[in-house]
Amino acid sequence: MPTGGHRHRRRRSWPRPHTQITIGRALPVLVMVLTVVVDILTPDRERFDRLLVAAPALAAVTWSVRGTVVIGLVAMALRGLLGALRGEPVAPDLLANETVLAIVTAGAVWASRVRARHERDLREVTAVAEVVQRVVLRPLPPRLGPVALHLLYVAAAAKARIGGDFYEAVRVPGAVRLMLGDVQGKGLGAVETASVLLGSFRAAVDDAPDLPALADRLEAGLSRFGDWEPASEAAERFATVVLVEIPDDTDVVRLLSCGHPAPLLQHGARVRPVEFTEPSLPVSLAGLADAGHRVEEVPFEPGDRLLLFTDGVSETRDRTGTFYPLEERMRSWAAEPGERLPTLLHRDLTAYGADGLDDDVAAILVERLPAPELVRAP
Repeated sequence: MPTGGHRHRRRRSWPRPHTQITIGRALPVLVMVLTVVVDILTPDRERFDRLLVAAPALAAVTWSVRGTVVIGLVAMALRGLLGALRGEPVAPDLLANETVLAIVTAGAVWASRVRARHERDLREVTAVAEVVQRVVLRPLPPRLGPVALHLLYVAAAAKARIGGDFYEAVRVPGAVRLMLGDVQGKGLGAVETASVLLGSFRAAVDDAPDLPALADRLEAGLSRFGDWEPASEAAERFATVVLVEIPDDTDVVRLLSCGHPAPLLQHGARVRPVEFTEPSLPVSLAGLADAGHRVEEVPFEPGDRLLLFTDGVSETRDRTGTFYPLEERMRSWAAEPGERLPTLLHRDLTAYGADGLDDDVAAILVERLPAPELVRAP
């Protein structure tokens, strides 16, 4: 993977979840086996059978309720067997130790039941979250009209699937229209704002006559949502957005930026940012200015590529505070197949960042298909 001479951070290798579960399930059995072996092999004055109490406690972490009961009963049986081998009287020590094991086992069974219920609830919530993700951020098709699309999307929040970055691509009569945006801030408020803007885009993308009209619809949609939901903070946030239109019959691409980072245009080995003469203000701030939207139209021939990205890509810093050299990387990857670019970019960003990826990251590589590919494409 090209690195442009930058040293990569050494990433830790954490155990996989299924490996952790397997080790966790084996621990109670291992504790019982080692306790029995050590207790038998040591002198009579040394007693290790009390360690058997750890077996049901450990079982509660990964075993089912029934399994935890079994582990507890086995531990009690082993404790009685070791006591018998030592010739201990039935009372009072043997009964006292068995009582302690029984109490710990009962507590472990209760803990196992609570854990199982929480895991079931978490699975249900995760399933709902996956459905929400498919509705809010639908997967991009690999082909759409005259272009191929390749997506990189990473939410910054741990375990999250959706963040404040958002995207959409839609086939309209005679063209393909795309949107990539980034909501100010993070958290659920940013996700709510992103969902409102996505809904506005989908509602307007087919009948908006041009990109300026589409940008106005986004502004109106967010403002209208604020009127409907005054308690929501979604309308109080602003978002940078870039809108793109790729006509079928003309080798150009039209772009409108609402305060968003300029996409990179690749023609052969040459990579340059698209120049916006008069970028608009971010969505939700457009009311502060009276100027209209300006659309940039640049050549976009078969084989050309356009990289749309959010500031989670361009503003990633290394340990010295240097911004990620995206333009340089794109030049070094000019000959790489488009489908490899998201993986290359993700790996390189993670290695370059001083703290990995600490912001939402979204990037779409748009490739203008040569005529034969366009004919065969579904």
